[in-house]
Amino acid sequence: MSAAAILDAASIATAIAERRASARATVADALDRIDRIDGRVGAFTDVLTDRALARANALDAAIGRGEPVGPLAGVPFAVKNLIDVAGLPTRAGSKINRDRPPAGRDGTVVRRLEAAGAILVGALNMGEYAYDFTGENVHDGDAHNPHALDHMTGGSSGGSGAALAAGLVPLTLGSDTNGSIRVPSAFCGCFGLKPTYGRISRAGSFPFVGSLDHLGPMARSVTDLALAYDAMQRPDSEDPVATTRTPEPAAPGLESGIGGLRIAVAGGYFARSGDREAFAAVARVAEALGASRTVEFPEAHRARAAAYLITAAEGAALHLDRLRTRPRDFDPAVRDRLIAGAMIPAPFVERAQRFRRWYRNAVLELFGSVDVILAPATPCRAPKGGQTHFVLDGVTLPVRANIGLFTQPISFIGLPVVAVPVRLDAGLPLGVQVIAAPWREDLALRVARQLERDGICTAPVAELS
Repeated sequence: MSAAAILDAASIATAIAERRASARATVADALDRIDRIDGRVGAFTDVLTDRALARANALDAAIGRGEPVGPLAGVPFAVKNLIDVAGLPTRAGSKINRDRPPAGRDGTVVRRLEAAGAILVGALNMGEYAYDFTGENVHDGDAHNPHALDHMTGGSSGGSGAALAAGLVPLTLGSDTNGSIRVPSAFCGCFGLKPTYGRISRAGSFPFVGSLDHLGPMARSVTDLALAYDAMQRPDSEDPVATTRTPEPAAPGLESGIGGLRIAVAGGYFARSGDREAFAAVARVAEALGASRTVEFPEAHRARAAAYLITAAEGAALHLDRLRTRPRDFDPAVRDRLIAGAMIPAPFVERAQRFRRWYRNAVLELFGSVDVILAPATPCRAPKGGQTHFVLDGVTLPVRANIGLFTQPISFIGLPVVAVPVRLDAGLPLGVQVIAAPWREDLALRVARQLERDGICTAPVAELS
């Protein structure tokens, strides 16, 4: 199978199941591409050559015996390095975690994807402890945007976006607390799914903010995104948050179209504080879908502020011992924000939580009259690597603190979102959030598939040899 074929997980699985390709050749092809290209991209921190080839051999042998294989048979995938991989320390982008014992077994999401036939080939670069929107890492080196290597991938799932944009693997996993799947999906020009809070188990992953953390897939096509989502989504007794919903498969309904869906555009807060390209991307998607109605998220600016408070306070509480004993081993930009979070008065956090409950109820009322809402994913295209500030509406703002302008008010209340890539010109890609009500990932995926089918949202591979 050619390197180009690595880009499409669904085609890989079909070809291998039908014996038109072998799992070993497919995995070897992916490993070769990683070896040739990743030195410039910085997507991987660990490559699992022996494990991947052994699993590929076992899968080929099972197919040879006529045994059934899963919907992701032979598909190479990689995971953000905050997800447990047996035999590796779960570093979560940090220096400190490298001293932890290796994980004794894979995280739930890895086991479920492998049960569906996928083959893990490595662990991916990320921002330290997921407290990052840039994709830069002082310990492992920065991930670079394959569409322009001197630009950011976005974070904190920067390696996950970069691996897809470079065509190294067709499927990756990331995490999203305040936008860490959606931002790199937008900057790197791929599809990403932040599921409903609690839909996908987080067991066997290193936390950041327990009340905001999500795990989810990223891919080069909506079909691949849905196949991975379906393989992972079901209750898990090891994750108390993910024990209450039964699976609702999304992949079979992708081709049913969007007839009858009520689609609106987010106005107010989501129509301000971005550059014209960010809003032009939303306008292109809205026009393609025939979405002319506008709705407004109530008090979205306060939702972002409350998300900041909760993130800083919960994140700091998790890291207090490390901050006390190994402060010099943190990225200073991460350490200083965590220290600030530790000093937030408890009444402020409680007030933010009370607002969160009010805001969730107010937003859910919107979904009584609409099914899907469109909003920008980021306020701008990917900044250059090392860039610390950008200008928005004539105001100079810090990059790290403000790339999540449009993602934080959504993940704050756990709504499902598919980030779709949009190309306005020959420049870097942008992204649009397709937002649905809780537990309606299927609707967001159907809209994303329609946009992909119509050629509005596609994920081309960067031209890297």
